[in-house]
Amino acid sequence: MKFIKKFTALVLVLGLLCGVLAACGNTETYEMRVGGMKGPTTIGMVKLLADSAEDKTSVKVDFTLAGAADELAPKVIKGEVDLAAVPANLASVLWNKTQGQVVLLAVNTLGVLYIVDTDNSVQSIADLKGQTIYASGKGSTPEYNLRYILSANGIDPDKDVTIEWKSEASEAVALLATGGGVAMLPQPYVASAQAKIENLRIAIDLTAEWDKLGVDSKMITGVLVGRREFVESNPRAVSAFLDEYEASIAYSVENVSEAAALVGEYGIVGAQVAEKAIPYCNLEYMDGEEMKAAVSGYLKVLFDADPASVGGTLPDDGFYYDR
Repeated sequence: MKFIKKFTALVLVLGLLCGVLAACGNTETYEMRVGGMKGPTTIGMVKLLADSAEDKTSVKVDFTLAGAADELAPKVIKGEVDLAAVPANLASVLWNKTQGQVVLLAVNTLGVLYIVDTDNSVQSIADLKGQTIYASGKGSTPEYNLRYILSANGIDPDKDVTIEWKSEASEAVALLATGGGVAMLPQPYVASAQAKIENLRIAIDLTAEWDKLGVDSKMITGVLVGRREFVESNPRAVSAFLDEYEASIAYSVENVSEAAALVGEYGIVGAQVAEKAIPYCNLEYMDGEEMKAAVSGYLKVLFDADPASVGGTLPDDGFYYDR
Protein backbone atom coordinates (compact mmCIF):
# COMPACT_ATOMS: atom_id res chain seq x y z
CA MET A 1 0.00 0.00 0.00
CA LYS A 2 2.85 2.39 0.90
CA PHE A 3 4.48 1.61 -2.43
CA ILE A 4 1.24 2.41 -4.30
CA LYS A 5 0.87 5.74 -2.43
CA LYS A 6 4.48 6.71 -3.16
CA PHE A 7 4.10 5.70 -6.78
CA THR A 8 0.88 7.73 -7.11
CA ALA A 9 2.54 10.74 -5.51
CA LEU A 10 5.50 10.43 -7.90
CA VAL A 11 3.18 10.27 -10.89
CA LEU A 12 1.39 13.41 -9.70
CA VAL A 13 4.68 15.28 -9.23
CA LEU A 14 5.91 14.23 -12.67
CA GLY A 15 2.58 15.27 -14.16
CA LEU A 16 2.80 18.71 -12.57
CA LEU A 17 6.43 19.07 -13.71
CA CYS A 18 5.50 18.19 -17.27
CA GLY A 19 2.71 20.75 -17.13
CA VAL A 20 5.10 23.47 -15.94
CA LEU A 21 7.65 22.61 -18.63
CA ALA A 22 4.94 22.61 -21.29
CA ALA A 23 3.73 26.02 -20.11
CA CYS A 24 7.29 27.39 -20.20
CA GLY A 25 7.77 26.11 -23.71
CA ASN A 26 4.46 27.52 -24.90
CA THR A 27 5.72 31.05 -25.67
CA GLU A 28 3.01 33.21 -27.13
CA THR A 29 3.74 34.85 -30.47
CA TYR A 30 2.17 38.17 -31.37
CA GLU A 31 1.64 39.56 -34.85
CA MET A 32 1.44 43.22 -35.80
CA ARG A 33 1.79 45.54 -38.76
CA VAL A 34 4.51 48.14 -38.29
CA GLY A 35 5.47 51.09 -40.47
CA GLY A 36 8.68 53.09 -40.69
CA MET A 37 10.35 55.75 -42.83
CA LYS A 38 13.69 55.90 -44.56
CA GLY A 39 16.07 57.70 -42.22
CA PRO A 40 17.09 57.82 -38.55
CA THR A 41 13.64 57.13 -37.08
CA THR A 42 13.74 53.52 -38.32
CA ILE A 43 17.44 52.73 -37.79
CA GLY A 44 16.88 51.52 -34.24
CA MET A 45 14.29 48.98 -35.39
CA VAL A 46 16.46 46.96 -37.79
CA LYS A 47 17.64 44.31 -35.33
CA LEU A 48 14.06 43.64 -34.23
CA LEU A 49 12.97 43.34 -37.86
CA ALA A 50 15.81 40.97 -38.70
CA ASP A 51 15.16 38.79 -35.64
CA SER A 52 11.43 38.74 -36.37
CA ALA A 53 12.10 37.55 -39.92
CA GLU A 54 14.07 34.64 -38.44
CA ASP A 55 11.39 33.83 -35.83
CA LYS A 56 13.71 34.83 -32.98
CA THR A 57 11.25 37.20 -31.32
CA SER A 58 7.88 36.92 -29.60
CA VAL A 59 6.62 39.53 -32.05
CA LYS A 60 6.09 38.71 -35.71
CA VAL A 61 6.36 41.98 -37.63
CA ASP A 62 4.77 42.70 -40.99
CA PHE A 63 6.90 45.73 -41.88
CA THR A 64 6.16 48.55 -44.33
CA LEU A 65 8.90 51.04 -45.28
CA ALA A 66 7.74 54.43 -46.57
CA GLY A 67 9.86 56.99 -48.36
CA ALA A 68 8.39 59.97 -46.54
CA ALA A 69 5.98 60.98 -43.78
CA ASP A 70 3.15 61.75 -46.21
CA GLU A 71 3.23 58.11 -47.34
CA LEU A 72 3.12 56.68 -43.83
CA ALA A 73 0.62 59.00 -42.13
CA PRO A 74 -2.40 57.85 -44.20
CA LYS A 75 -1.60 54.22 -43.35
CA VAL A 76 -1.84 55.04 -39.65
CA ILE A 77 -5.07 57.00 -40.09
CA LYS A 78 -6.70 54.28 -42.23
CA GLY A 79 -5.62 51.50 -39.85
CA GLU A 80 -3.32 49.85 -42.38
CA VAL A 81 -0.53 49.67 -39.79
CA ASP A 82 -0.81 49.10 -36.05
CA LEU A 83 2.39 50.85 -34.94
CA ALA A 84 4.61 53.35 -36.76
CA ALA A 85 7.93 55.11 -36.24
CA VAL A 86 7.33 58.74 -37.21
CA PRO A 87 8.70 62.26 -36.60
CA ALA A 88 7.74 63.61 -33.18
CA ASN A 89 5.60 66.45 -34.47
CA LEU A 90 3.77 64.11 -36.86
CA ALA A 91 2.72 62.03 -33.86
CA SER A 92 0.92 65.09 -32.49
CA VAL A 93 -0.56 65.90 -35.91
CA LEU A 94 -1.92 62.35 -36.13
CA TRP A 95 -3.39 62.63 -32.63
CA ASN A 96 -5.23 65.77 -33.76
CA LYS A 97 -6.39 64.32 -37.10
CA THR A 98 -7.77 61.17 -35.49
CA GLN A 99 -9.37 62.96 -32.51
CA GLY A 100 -7.08 61.21 -30.06
CA GLN A 101 -7.09 57.75 -31.64
CA VAL A 102 -3.28 57.68 -31.88
CA VAL A 103 -1.13 57.23 -28.78
CA LEU A 104 2.57 57.85 -28.17
CA LEU A 105 4.42 54.68 -27.10
CA ALA A 106 8.10 55.56 -27.03
CA VAL A 107 10.88 57.86 -28.20
CA ASN A 108 13.39 56.25 -30.55
CA THR A 109 15.65 59.11 -31.71
CA LEU A 110 16.72 62.40 -30.16
CA GLY A 111 18.04 65.27 -32.28
CA VAL A 112 19.94 64.65 -35.53
CA LEU A 113 20.73 68.27 -36.48
CA TYR A 114 24.29 69.56 -36.69
CA ILE A 115 26.04 72.79 -37.62
CA VAL A 116 28.91 71.99 -39.97
CA ASP A 117 31.61 74.17 -41.50
CA THR A 118 34.56 73.93 -43.84
CA ASP A 119 36.93 76.50 -42.32
CA ASN A 120 36.86 75.91 -38.54
CA SER A 121 35.17 79.28 -38.07
CA VAL A 122 32.50 77.92 -35.72
CA GLN A 123 33.57 76.74 -32.27
CA SER A 124 30.41 77.67 -30.35
CA ILE A 125 26.88 78.98 -30.85
CA ALA A 126 28.20 82.50 -30.30
CA ASP A 127 30.37 82.12 -33.43
CA LEU A 128 27.25 81.84 -35.59
CA LYS A 129 26.57 85.54 -35.14
CA GLY A 130 27.16 87.29 -38.44
CA GLN A 131 27.35 84.02 -40.38
CA THR A 132 25.32 82.85 -43.35
CA ILE A 133 23.86 79.41 -42.63
CA TYR A 134 22.64 77.13 -45.41
CA ALA A 135 19.77 74.95 -44.25
CA SER A 136 16.68 73.06 -45.34
CA GLY A 137 13.39 72.66 -43.51
CA LYS A 138 11.93 76.16 -43.54
CA GLY A 139 8.48 76.20 -41.98
CA SER A 140 9.07 72.89 -40.22
CA THR A 141 10.85 71.47 -37.19
CA PRO A 142 14.46 72.14 -38.34
CA GLU A 143 13.70 75.87 -38.56
CA TYR A 144 11.92 75.96 -35.22
CA ASN A 145 14.73 74.02 -33.53
CA LEU A 146 17.41 76.34 -34.91
CA ARG A 147 15.52 79.52 -34.06
CA TYR A 148 14.83 78.25 -30.53
CA ILE A 149 18.48 77.48 -29.81
CA LEU A 150 19.75 80.72 -31.36
CA SER A 151 17.24 82.80 -29.38
CA ALA A 152 18.02 80.96 -26.14
CA ASN A 153 21.68 81.91 -26.67
CA GLY A 154 20.94 85.59 -27.22
CA ILE A 155 21.19 85.51 -31.02
CA ASP A 156 18.33 87.03 -33.00
CA PRO A 157 17.69 84.59 -35.88
CA ASP A 158 16.22 87.41 -37.99
CA LYS A 159 18.94 90.02 -37.42
CA ASP A 160 22.14 88.41 -36.18
CA VAL A 161 22.45 85.61 -38.77
CA THR A 162 21.45 85.08 -42.37
CA ILE A 163 19.70 81.78 -42.97
CA GLU A 164 19.56 80.72 -46.61
CA TRP A 165 16.76 78.18 -46.84
CA LYS A 166 17.04 75.46 -49.47
CA SER A 167 14.34 73.02 -50.50
CA GLU A 168 16.59 69.99 -49.94
CA ALA A 169 19.59 69.26 -47.71
CA SER A 170 21.44 68.14 -50.84
CA GLU A 171 21.33 71.74 -52.12
CA ALA A 172 23.08 72.96 -48.98
CA VAL A 173 25.68 70.22 -49.42
CA ALA A 174 26.28 71.34 -53.00
CA LEU A 175 26.90 74.91 -51.85
CA LEU A 176 29.36 73.71 -49.23
CA ALA A 177 31.17 71.65 -51.85
CA THR A 178 31.62 74.57 -54.23
CA GLY A 179 32.06 77.56 -51.95
CA GLY A 180 32.50 76.34 -48.39
CA GLY A 181 30.76 78.03 -45.50
CA VAL A 182 28.41 76.98 -42.71
CA ALA A 183 25.30 74.80 -42.85
CA MET A 184 22.75 73.06 -40.64
CA LEU A 185 22.36 69.47 -41.78
CA PRO A 186 20.63 66.39 -40.38
CA GLN A 187 22.17 62.96 -40.17
CA PRO A 188 22.70 60.95 -42.31
CA TYR A 189 23.25 63.91 -44.70
CA VAL A 190 26.21 64.98 -42.58
CA ALA A 191 27.91 61.61 -43.04
CA SER A 192 27.10 61.63 -46.75
CA ALA A 193 28.47 65.18 -47.15
CA GLN A 194 31.68 64.35 -45.29
CA ALA A 195 32.35 61.60 -47.82
CA LYS A 196 32.19 64.22 -50.59
CA ILE A 197 33.78 67.27 -48.92
CA GLU A 198 37.17 66.52 -47.42
CA ASN A 199 37.38 69.43 -44.96
CA LEU A 200 33.78 69.34 -43.77
CA ARG A 201 33.52 68.91 -40.00
CA ILE A 202 30.85 68.84 -37.32
CA ALA A 203 31.09 72.14 -35.45
CA ILE A 204 28.04 72.00 -33.16
CA ASP A 205 25.70 69.24 -32.01
CA LEU A 206 22.37 71.03 -31.66
CA THR A 207 20.98 68.25 -29.46
CA ALA A 208 23.77 68.86 -26.96
CA GLU A 209 23.14 72.61 -27.16
CA TRP A 210 19.45 72.02 -26.37
CA ASP A 211 20.43 69.97 -23.32
CA LYS A 212 22.73 72.77 -22.14
CA LEU A 213 19.71 75.06 -21.84
CA GLY A 214 18.54 73.08 -18.80
CA VAL A 215 14.89 73.08 -19.87
CA ASP A 216 12.27 70.40 -19.18
CA SER A 217 12.39 68.98 -22.69
CA LYS A 218 14.67 67.40 -25.24
CA MET A 219 15.10 67.79 -28.95
CA ILE A 220 13.17 64.81 -30.30
CA THR A 221 13.36 63.54 -33.87
CA GLY A 222 11.57 60.18 -33.89
CA VAL A 223 8.91 58.40 -31.85
CA LEU A 224 6.79 55.27 -32.00
CA VAL A 225 3.02 55.65 -32.14
CA GLY A 226 0.19 53.16 -32.17
CA ARG A 227 -3.50 53.10 -33.00
CA ARG A 228 -5.34 53.42 -29.70
CA GLU A 229 -7.79 50.62 -30.53
CA PHE A 230 -4.96 48.18 -31.26
CA VAL A 231 -2.83 49.23 -28.29
CA GLU A 232 -5.66 49.02 -25.75
CA SER A 233 -6.87 45.68 -27.15
CA ASN A 234 -3.39 44.13 -27.18
CA PRO A 235 -1.45 45.40 -24.14
CA ARG A 236 0.68 42.24 -23.81
CA ALA A 237 1.65 42.32 -27.48
CA VAL A 238 2.55 46.01 -27.29
CA SER A 239 4.58 45.47 -24.12
CA ALA A 240 6.46 42.59 -25.76
CA PHE A 241 7.17 44.76 -28.80
CA LEU A 242 8.44 47.64 -26.65
CA ASP A 243 10.80 45.32 -24.75
CA GLU A 244 12.28 44.01 -27.99
CA TYR A 245 12.30 47.48 -29.54
CA GLU A 246 14.33 48.85 -26.63
CA ALA A 247 16.81 45.98 -27.05
CA SER A 248 16.96 46.61 -30.80
CA ILE A 249 17.81 50.30 -30.32
CA ALA A 250 20.53 49.36 -27.83
CA TYR A 251 21.92 46.87 -30.36
CA SER A 252 22.18 49.58 -33.04
CA VAL A 253 24.06 51.84 -30.64
CA GLU A 254 26.43 49.13 -29.41
CA ASN A 255 26.98 47.23 -32.69
CA VAL A 256 27.32 49.97 -35.27
CA SER A 257 28.84 47.96 -38.14
CA GLU A 258 26.35 45.11 -37.84
CA ALA A 259 23.41 47.51 -37.49
CA ALA A 260 24.61 49.54 -40.49
CA ALA A 261 24.65 46.39 -42.61
CA LEU A 262 21.02 45.71 -41.64
CA VAL A 263 20.09 49.33 -42.34
CA GLY A 264 21.47 48.87 -45.84
CA GLU A 265 19.64 45.56 -46.32
CA TYR A 266 16.31 47.15 -45.40
CA GLY A 267 16.89 50.05 -47.80
CA ILE A 268 16.69 52.70 -45.08
CA VAL A 269 20.01 54.30 -46.06
CA GLY A 270 23.24 52.98 -47.55
CA ALA A 271 25.29 50.78 -45.20
CA GLN A 272 28.51 52.84 -45.52
CA VAL A 273 26.72 56.10 -44.79
CA ALA A 274 24.79 54.45 -41.94
CA GLU A 275 27.99 53.24 -40.28
CA LYS A 276 29.32 56.79 -40.16
CA ALA A 277 25.98 58.32 -39.20
CA ILE A 278 24.69 55.98 -36.46
CA PRO A 279 27.03 57.25 -33.71
CA TYR A 280 25.64 60.75 -34.35
CA CYS A 281 21.95 59.87 -34.71
CA ASN A 282 21.34 59.98 -30.95
CA LEU A 283 19.33 56.75 -30.98
CA GLU A 284 17.67 56.43 -27.59
CA TYR A 285 14.70 54.50 -26.21
CA MET A 286 12.45 56.33 -23.77
CA ASP A 287 8.94 55.60 -22.52
CA GLY A 288 6.61 56.30 -19.60
CA GLU A 289 6.96 59.47 -17.55
CA GLU A 290 10.42 60.25 -18.91
CA MET A 291 9.03 60.18 -22.44
CA LYS A 292 6.06 62.34 -21.48
CA ALA A 293 8.23 65.04 -19.91
CA ALA A 294 10.67 65.16 -22.82
CA VAL A 295 8.11 65.07 -25.62
CA SER A 296 5.47 67.36 -24.10
CA GLY A 297 8.12 70.03 -23.52
CA TYR A 298 9.41 69.67 -27.07
CA LEU A 299 5.95 69.87 -28.59
CA LYS A 300 5.30 73.05 -26.56
CA VAL A 301 8.38 74.65 -28.17
CA LEU A 302 7.05 73.72 -31.62
CA PHE A 303 3.54 74.90 -30.74
CA ASP A 304 4.86 78.27 -29.61
CA ALA A 305 6.71 78.61 -32.93
CA ASP A 306 3.77 77.48 -35.07
CA PRO A 307 0.66 75.69 -33.72
CA ALA A 308 0.13 74.03 -37.12
CA SER A 309 3.43 72.16 -36.73
CA VAL A 310 1.82 69.95 -34.06
CA GLY A 311 -1.64 69.82 -35.61
CA GLY A 312 -3.10 72.96 -34.05
CA THR A 313 -3.54 71.71 -30.48
CA LEU A 314 -1.16 70.21 -27.95
CA PRO A 315 -2.10 66.61 -27.02
CA ASP A 316 -3.63 65.95 -23.62
CA ASP A 317 -2.39 63.37 -21.09
CA GLY A 318 -4.26 60.58 -22.88
CA PHE A 319 -1.78 60.84 -25.74
CA TYR A 320 1.07 59.48 -23.60
CA TYR A 321 0.85 55.72 -23.19
CA ASP A 322 2.21 54.19 -20.00
CA ARG A 323 2.27 50.43 -19.79
